[in-house]
Amino acid sequence: MAVQRALKKEGMPKAYVRAHDGLEALDLLRGENGQEKVAKPRLVLLDINMPRMNGHQFLEEILSDPDLSDTVVFVLTTSNDQSDRHAVYGKRAAGYIVKSDLGSSYDDLAVMLRNYWRIVSLPH
Repeated sequence: MAVQRALKKEGMPKAYVRAHDGLEALDLLRGENGQEKVAKPRLVLLDINMPRMNGHQFLEEILSDPDLSDTVVFVLTTSNDQSDRHAVYGKRAAGYIVKSDLGSSYDDLAVMLRNYWRIVSLPH
């Protein structure tokens, strides 16, 4: 909810969808199991510690799917573990953000995402 509030405050369009875990996110990205497919371009904020499918498994899954492999993923997590950081960058994550580094405000995250979305040319 804090991320959604910060995105709204920064004027990000409400073109985002929230998934509760990796399996639900895959259903949304693929348009499976009754979910409407999320259109490209896609930018994902991913937590490593999710139920049913963790963030590492999610990254492996999208990398192996030709239709999803160009999805931009930023990891937003509580884990400050160096092995997690190396693993997600090895799976082509665009960035690794530790929640505690953001403090109580997600405004900096929202600004970074807004600027990334505005400046970087993503595949359609």
